[in-house]
Amino acid sequence: MIQALQFILSLSILIVLHELGHFIPARLFKTKIEKFYLFFDPWFSLFKIKRGETEYGLGWLPLGGYVKIAGMIDESMDKEQMKQPPQPWEFRSKPAWQRLIIMLGGVTVNVILGILIFAMVLFVWGEKYLPSENAKYGIVCDSTALQMGFKDGDKIVAVNHKQVENFNALPLEIILNKAQSVQVLRNNQQMDVEIKEEFFTQLLKGKHTLFDPAFPCEVDSILPGTAADKSGLKKGDQILSINSIRTPFFSNVVNALQTCKEKEIEVNVLRSNDTVVLKAQVSADGKLGFATKNIDKYLEFHTRRYGFIESFPAGVRRGLVTMSDYIKQMKFLFTTKDAHKSLGGFITIGKAYSPEWDWYKFWSFTAFLSIVLAIMNVLPIPALDGGHVMFLLYEVVTRRKPNEKIMEYAQYAGMILLLSLLLYANGNDVMRLFGK
Repeated sequence: MIQALQFILSLSILIVLHELGHFIPARLFKTKIEKFYLFFDPWFSLFKIKRGETEYGLGWLPLGGYVKIAGMIDESMDKEQMKQPPQPWEFRSKPAWQRLIIMLGGVTVNVILGILIFAMVLFVWGEKYLPSENAKYGIVCDSTALQMGFKDGDKIVAVNHKQVENFNALPLEIILNKAQSVQVLRNNQQMDVEIKEEFFTQLLKGKHTLFDPAFPCEVDSILPGTAADKSGLKKGDQILSINSIRTPFFSNVVNALQTCKEKEIEVNVLRSNDTVVLKAQVSADGKLGFATKNIDKYLEFHTRRYGFIESFPAGVRRGLVTMSDYIKQMKFLFTTKDAHKSLGGFITIGKAYSPEWDWYKFWSFTAFLSIVLAIMNVLPIPALDGGHVMFLLYEVVTRRKPNEKIMEYAQYAGMILLLSLLLYANGNDVMRLFGK
């Protein structure tokens, strides 16, 4: 519920400001705005009020929002209005350069908004990250990373012989740039892990982190009455193995316990300088009932702080990097086999929010979505802003308006394409939800 509420709030902010990006220049150029809606209102609206010549309202279908501009072929497909002689207050009567500004207004607002939110996030919270060189215990791998040739404890030195400062950026650097090799330090020897093309397709078939920073599993506290308490586990114990299988890192312990649900296990721990063997019963959810020391106790994270003024150029840099990475993802989608299977809809987006209300994560993801919406809206697809811009640029270059029938049919085609993509992406979500 908290994830859904965050998603709806983000969507509402982005939609209203995007549509204001169209609304304000339209008003400045004395163009009539018939409707301004948050969410769509087929058949009925939840709320509406008329102020001047514009109806403001709240729709019931949360798939977006719109401003209905008089004299424009848009998703409303108001053919009757287009049959009438053009009026001076209509969109179609305005010069091409004014119509171009109106259509680019929403995208422009999304880009500026994303950059401003990034800037304020950096100003308020700073930028906390783990320098790659500070991952002193190396990495712990998921199953795909192990298949690719990585091993627990590897220390990442470079990707394609290029150093990456931020540890969290390493998986993205490998995937988006389709790295051919990753340089790692293993047993004090540097070696190359060659990445095969087939793994990039595999990475798209589910949620993969590839690897996380490794750190030991040292007990910090124990819940009274739990299996950990009954087994004799104590604060300060470091878990070395479970059922004789080495578990040098926290993730290894978590994975080992998940495979031993409702079973009795043998736990080897390091207590002071001695090795102690304990017996414990794992719960049905794969836990013993203890908490470990936080990762911050083992690894040194850095936090970059930004003053109010310097946060703005930093926000611009973050926005540009976000744009670049998302464009790479789109390229990846079209150039990698089965990449379309990774597409997700509203459930995928909703799950990206924190299950607890976290303003840092909320605003960071809202800024990301704002940049994504700008890129998606500027694509030259009829029914999107980019489709209208494409026809306007044609008019500017040729000095003649496109045929209205062609624009009308293009609008239908664009709407069918977008609806198909929407159904496919959300269908993927549903299939994943039911484990298909």
